[in-house]
Amino acid sequence: MPGTLFSIALLFIAASPALGQPNGADVSGEIDRIFSNYNASTPGVAVAVVKDGKMVFKKGYGTANLELDVPITTTTVFQIASVSKQFTAFAIYLLEKQGKVSLEDDVRKYIPELPAYGKTVRIKHLLAHTSGVKDQSAVMSLAGWQSADATTTEQVLRMLSRQKELNFEPGSQYLYSNSGYTLLAEIVRRTSGQSFAAYTKKNIFEPLGMSDTQFYDDYEKLVRNRADSYELVSGTYKKMPLTNSVDGPSNLYTTVEDMAKWVLNFEKPVVGDAELIRRFDEPSLLDNGERVVFAVSDGKPGYHAKGQILWNERGVKRYSHGGHAAAFRSFLGRFPEQRLSVIALSNDEHYLNADTSMKIAEMYLKDLQPAPAPNAAPAANRPTVAPNASLRDFEGRFYNAELDTAYRAKVASGRLLLSHLRYGDIALSDEGKDKFSGRIEFPVQIEFVRSSNGIVTGFRISNWGAKNVKFEKAAN
Repeated sequence: MPGTLFSIALLFIAASPALGQPNGADVSGEIDRIFSNYNASTPGVAVAVVKDGKMVFKKGYGTANLELDVPITTTTVFQIASVSKQFTAFAIYLLEKQGKVSLEDDVRKYIPELPAYGKTVRIKHLLAHTSGVKDQSAVMSLAGWQSADATTTEQVLRMLSRQKELNFEPGSQYLYSNSGYTLLAEIVRRTSGQSFAAYTKKNIFEPLGMSDTQFYDDYEKLVRNRADSYELVSGTYKKMPLTNSVDGPSNLYTTVEDMAKWVLNFEKPVVGDAELIRRFDEPSLLDNGERVVFAVSDGKPGYHAKGQILWNERGVKRYSHGGHAAAFRSFLGRFPEQRLSVIALSNDEHYLNADTSMKIAEMYLKDLQPAPAPNAAPAANRPTVAPNASLRDFEGRFYNAELDTAYRAKVASGRLLLSHLRYGDIALSDEGKDKFSGRIEFPVQIEFVRSSNGIVTGFRISNWGAKNVKFEKAAN
């Protein structure tokens, strides 16, 4: 019976026509072909297209729950991961409009337990990923936390309050940091007197009629119509659980239909006003006045703008952001000058969110310039380095008090290993001159430190979001 019910529901979804027609052509069949690999035996995706002030296409493909044969519809609830950040940033802008915060405020005005770094971290720095605050997942991985561990905001705040050094001087450069958006959500909590979920519900979601949207601050809480996330491993789908209660940088649960209401607010504001949205859409700035560059694609920069990235997409302005948590994949792209938005939410680890969403957008955009020819990737030319003469120099126990964690370095079978209680033995690659690389949840680079007489006294370890975390050699 469950399979029969699924088949009936899937038939209904597949038979639903597109609600609008770009340039006089019905694109329903074209979009169906993009997602033709999704069916009753696979996870899938929900899609919505908003054009000229209304939703012109909405459809679900594939399965929300493979164990119960529940199909994906346009009211299926997905975790949208980092696409959540623009809502967190918008909440801060609403607080500013209400006169409760200033973007120039010192973050420690609201969260005084953070260390006095010697340089002021301001709210605007958190919004722009220019704070220098170490990323929470990056630094917690070094302490032994793993992606499947249950994590709360309180744990993240305790960890951040012990990190006495920044990655760099605030406002001087860009480095993506989920920690900044955890701190922004905490500022909302402490200034509003409400939970972050309650504040955003009252001030954003309810006024916009986003009745199936909520920030999720308790991973045990039940969510109706929620999709599970899946990864294909050796030909078999496996569930990827998400046990995260940290809201702000991620953890918004929503539907494509609710997200359509959100993008319409940028055209005709119900929440905020035109001036707030104009400022919200402006690229973030470094302290020297330069725009914050998120990345460069096809030789053109993408500028960060408060949980959004502003691109020149083949001659057309695009605000977009993607998300990835467990196996959830999400994408929101807005083309304001064409009054077009594409929303795609998936529970498939292997879904190519940005690429697929742009294929849909191209069906509605007539102003796109031809796609540039792909550039051949330059051949890797890794310099040859002499290996370290004596791996035994690096053996010992190394401890970091801020993380309250230790690693033991030892030599086995001609390789240097780092051993941790939770990770076991981690094989390191010799990069020469006291340097090694490896993987501790994320790729890491390690450089051992020596005293003036050549004795190893510790090491510095870095990954993508935590730089030069110091471990000192300790007594056995």
